[in-house]
Amino acid sequence: MIDCSFAKPSLSVVIPVYNSRVILSELIEQLGTELGQLSYRYEVILVNDGSRDGSWDEINRLASIHTWIRGINLMRNYGQHNALLCGIRAAKEEVIVIMDDDLQHPPGEIHKLLSKLAEGYDVVYGVPNDGQHGFLRNAAASITKMALKSALGAETASKVSPYRAFRTKLRDAFADYQSSFVSVDVLLTWGGSRFSAVSVRYDPRRAGKSQYTLRKLITHALNMMTGFSVIPLQLASLVGFGVTLFGIVILGFVLGRYFIHGINVPGFTFLASIIIIFSGAQLFALGIFGEYLARIHFRMMERPSYVILSTTSEHAAEHRLV
Repeated sequence: MIDCSFAKPSLSVVIPVYNSRVILSELIEQLGTELGQLSYRYEVILVNDGSRDGSWDEINRLASIHTWIRGINLMRNYGQHNALLCGIRAAKEEVIVIMDDDLQHPPGEIHKLLSKLAEGYDVVYGVPNDGQHGFLRNAAASITKMALKSALGAETASKVSPYRAFRTKLRDAFADYQSSFVSVDVLLTWGGSRFSAVSVRYDPRRAGKSQYTLRKLITHALNMMTGFSVIPLQLASLVGFGVTLFGIVILGFVLGRYFIHGINVPGFTFLASIIIIFSGAQLFALGIFGEYLARIHFRMMERPSYVILSTTSEHAAEHRLV
């Protein structure tokens, strides 16, 4: 039974859509049943992130049936977090709920997020009861959370999940953010400090397969580390300091043997290994500096996080004109 003892806020449900045409109708049917009980006013924003299976046509069809559905069609595939940022900025209601398009996040669990949010938190995550993916996917998710620790802090990072609810006013903190590298969870920390999590049910994916491969999750983790944290730069400094200290120890060893025992340390292999260690440390540090310089370069280019091609309201207007 849904707990409605908390005050009912108006809701904006933001869902990034990618190649999910066959399950959108069922998702909307379940949302329509639940949202009517949870709020006096609500909307569902479907952001089509460059789907190639006719998802945009299905979004237009659903929007023509349900007045509470709004669709946004992006110019190309920008990635899940970029699509989410677009939907967050388009939201009109008091509370934003973010969920996936594959029915792994049951609409029937939204009330748990809202109940916890009503206790005074800024952001509430819906954490699955148990592991829902294979070994590699769970390992990649762990890597992502490790990367988040550098930007969010250990306590907050342990609660992060893609099923979220937060107060819309938090987006004011990143209203002017413009970059092709986006992490919604990091941006939320710019506007809020009270984070919590509740245990929710996750269902199996109804159709298709997850687009978040191991490679994409690791890439996202690296983007968070270099895009929202100085931990890699600090690591480069520590590596440089460690290698320098190692070099000093080796130099002391060589000089000590020469002055105390009168023995030179022979061998080209020894010298070559020392050179390789120092060269490797320098290249490692240069690579990290280069990554940060590349991000500065992209930021100066003012490359947008996303570009909107069309919306369902525009589509409806075209039909009215015809």
